[in-house]
Amino acid sequence: MAWYQVKASEADTVISSRIRLARNLEGFAFGKRLQNEDKKTIIERVEQALAGADFTRTDIDALTPVAARALVEQHLISPELASAKGPRALFRCEGQSLYLMVCEEDHLRLQCILPGLALRDAYRFAAACDDRLDAALPLAFDEKLGYLTHCPTNLGTGLRASVMLFLPALTDHGMIGTLSHQLSKLGLTIRGIYGEGSAAHGAIYQVSNQVTLGLSEEDILQKLEDAVESIIKTERELRAKPTGEAKLLREDRIHRAEGILRYATRLSSEEFFSLYKDLKQGIAEGLITSISHETLNTLLIAVMPAMLTQNEATPPKTAGERDMLRAAFIKKALEVKENG
Repeated sequence: MAWYQVKASEADTVISSRIRLARNLEGFAFGKRLQNEDKKTIIERVEQALAGADFTRTDIDALTPVAARALVEQHLISPELASAKGPRALFRCEGQSLYLMVCEEDHLRLQCILPGLALRDAYRFAAACDDRLDAALPLAFDEKLGYLTHCPTNLGTGLRASVMLFLPALTDHGMIGTLSHQLSKLGLTIRGIYGEGSAAHGAIYQVSNQVTLGLSEEDILQKLEDAVESIIKTERELRAKPTGEAKLLREDRIHRAEGILRYATRLSSEEFFSLYKDLKQGIAEGLITSISHETLNTLLIAVMPAMLTQNEATPPKTAGERDMLRAAFIKKALEVKENG
């Protein structure tokens, strides 16, 4: 079962937790200087290191652009890996939600994604796999600098921890800019739904650490957990504030969003994100009881352009046709949930 289909803790505000570890192999060039033959060698050595574990290999360079983009939309690979050239691969162990990108910016980028607020469990799974790789491969490491990485910001532990948050109240109150400023003072950053450079569609944001060098894994996890818990508290307090006419207007907007999602015949990605924001808030506040957070989060992935069209025998030729396909998919998904 995919991470976004699983019931999670703090589901009203937290969508997922992710741990990512950046690693490189000794004796190979970093970044764009890495030649295709060396990329193939690294992929094969990683496959040997994972032999006997429950990992499956996907060669990204063998996929269609749509299939590669679908992996991005599931947050299993980065946009950079999807669009890069030459040999590159994804190894995945669905049982532990482990995903290892090979030949991205770094030779290895291991990530674990779990639903809800579960940073410690995600780190535990990722660390166990990292130990296996470390035992089988010559990872580039320096006593002073820690793990050597393509980008200096990843030196040290090579650990990037992030939490994907749903923050409609902070968004509506115009407080994301202030939050970003406060987080930067702590060595943390806030980004959009697909990470660096992406937009915050549907009031969805990723909060992660910026600094790795000079900090232990425990320092990074604790700092992020403390910040996330504070953000959750503020978000919930703001959601509880509206009263009277303002509360009625919000409830009306939430129920209208449910009606549109259930019965619309055409929906763009942008409109879906807007309706997602209202409907998820309604679920969190108990106004919508026939749809779960898991159902809505599954739709968040399933109706993205590549995910929606990759298995269609006759893919839509225009944006309008895709919008009709999206509306029909959502309508069917919500009908099954309502009648099931």
